[in-house]
Amino acid sequence: MIRFPLSLALIAAATSASAETFSADVWADNWFAMRINGHQVAEDSVPITTERSFNAESFTFQAERPFVIGVVAKDFKENDTGLEYIGTRRQQMGDGGLILQIRDAAGNLAAVSNEDWQCETTHTAPLDSACEGEANPVAGVAPCGFNSKPEPAGWDAAAFDASKWPAATLYSAREVGPKDGYKEITWADEAQFIWGPDIKKSNTVLCRLTVE
Repeated sequence: MIRFPLSLALIAAATSASAETFSADVWADNWFAMRINGHQVAEDSVPITTERSFNAESFTFQAERPFVIGVVAKDFKENDTGLEYIGTRRQQMGDGGLILQIRDAAGNLAAVSNEDWQCETTHTAPLDSACEGEANPVAGVAPCGFNSKPEPAGWDAAAFDASKWPAATLYSAREVGPKDGYKEITWADEAQFIWGPDIKKSNTVLCRLTVE
């Protein structure tokens, strides 16, 4: 578990007299970056290319309410097939998962991952689960089709219209199977695992929440 010094977050977050200091705990399978009103305040310290890169991150940031939390969350994939361990006996579709909690300076919960979040999936693969069993899977060639789209401009800012974004899909700890780092955090009962609509096929998700 890595603790980011407050000074790192201050350069990108609100610093007005009415800004508050918040502490955040995040666990993601496999990687995340967090932004506050479009400014990045934290990033997973373990590269997504690291095999089984499971870990929790704890950090602080400053912001003035209301503010928008934007989280980019990615599950590892070797290429656009969405598969991992390609060419080995372990070749498979991966699975994602994100849980987080944010507390104010008094220790009160300001935000948790739950159904109030909206999560847009920007990379989905494979479209056909049969790709998992292909001897030579090729991205874009059936059954290994994929959908990919860029991040919408300003999606993590307050002015962005996310009214058409779907609500986050909730998953149980059993479905996600959280590993290293997860048990190092004392999670609030309200914090739940979220992801895109398919825990295996949704490889990159953009999740946002406005904290009032």
